Amino acid sequence: MRFGTRLCRAMAILIAVASFCCASISCSAAPSSQDTVQSTELPMTSTQSLSGKIYSLHLHHLHTGESLSVVYRIGDQYIPEALDELNHFLRDHRTQDASHYDPKEFDLLHSIMASLGKPNGVIDIVCGYRTPWSNAYLRQGRTSSGVAEHSQHIEAKAIDIRVPGVQTARLRDTAESFEAGGVGYYPVSQFVHVDVGPVRTWSFGERHRTRGRLRTATLRHHARNRRAVIHHYGN
Repeated sequence: MRFGTRLCRAMAILIAVASFCCASISCSAAPSSQDTVQSTELPMTSTQSLSGKIYSLHLHHLHTGESLSVVYRIGDQYIPEALDELNHFLRDHRTQDASHYDPKEFDLLHSIMASLGKPNGVIDIVCGYRTPWSNAYLRQGRTSSGVAEHSQHIEAKAIDIRVPGVQTARLRDTAESFEAGGVGYYPVSQFVHVDVGPVRTWSFGERHRTRGRLRTATLRHHARNRRAVIHHYGN
């Protein structure tokens, strides 16, 4: 009897130890809450109910070194969280201040890339939003800086861009074809200013082909003379 009782107790202890080990293994194998959150958080506003054309942008900021690929619009619906990301990405890199961009500016960039045959191409950002302080800083002590006193950058309606593999002149011509706002051509610095303000065009730092002279700014009118006359040059 004593032997049988001891045997039963021993077996009970072994079963208890085995159960504890299995429970420990299960707990260690289960992912923590931090592991499951990595890159899986969805925007608070669900996009599953949205339908229509998808609008996306792929950007690289030349000053901050940051890159962003984002779907900012589906059909006629802009995605608030995506717009917030874009606003932060395009912040003034000198002051770190952000603004609220006119979404039409993003639509214009999307249309330009589609027209270039690069819908998934990367846009290099030379300049996004500019605070009044940064704008004044760029104009300080320069008689011909190419920076307008009342720049559309301050209004969060303008972006200076390059597209790798696309000539600056071709990028300018493509942007002008939409007549969606201002287009500035900067061949020396090799970028194009695009905004959704008044329709107008200009160039800065373009060398005159016949005289070999550097022109600080030139206003270009549309063939049908529909472009607005501007009272300042620069972006």
